Amino acid sequence: MSKMLTAYCMKTKEKDVPMQDAVITKTARGGYMAQGNDGKGNKMTTMLGEARALEAVKDGVAKKGW
Repeated sequence: MSKMLTAYCMKTKEKDVPMQDAVITKTARGGYMAQGNDGKGNKMTTMLGEARALEAVKDGVAKKGW
């Protein structure tokens, strides 16, 4: 798996944009969500599985927000 988290940017309509300053939170239903920006000020959010979310925190790519 890649160490960098990527997401779809709704504002610029680009796919697989690298996410910066990512913070991973848990949803009310137990899922994981990463929120960050694309480096240009555009906010991005993506849903993650538990394994990928915990791996991103362990690798230092994202911060734990719960």
